Amino acid sequence: QVRLVESGGGSVQAGGSLRLSCVHSGYTNSRYCMGWFRQAPGKGREGIAYIQNDGITNYVDSVKGRFTISQDNAKNTLNLEMSSLKSDDTAMYYCAFRPSAVCSLYDGWYHYWGQGTQVTVSS
Repeated sequence: QVRLVESGGGSVQAGGSLRLSCVHSGYTNSRYCMGWFRQAPGKGREGIAYIQNDGITNYVDSVKGRFTISQDNAKNTLNLEMSSLKSDDTAMYYCAFRPSAVCSLYDGWYHYWGQGTQVTVSS
């Protein structure tokens, strides 16, 4: 069973930065996708970035140039560095895992999810 635990959320003023982390465990598959998703109040869940096991990344247009997804395999940690934060970035952020090297920002492709961490950006 894959387990994902996010941390690092909080409140920040617009223009500020935050780093989210997701510690993962419970799988030995060498081919996988890991992604970050977010859900704002009253909105659907949105895929914002993914990283493949070989390090290939992809981002939704709204966060390109501001967010960076990375992984630390030695620490079994997925990270999301967020900068130039805007009030529109306010949401619950989730990390997710897919046991396949075919990745997508579509949340329906991901099998395992963390509990989420809240990010609030005030203007």
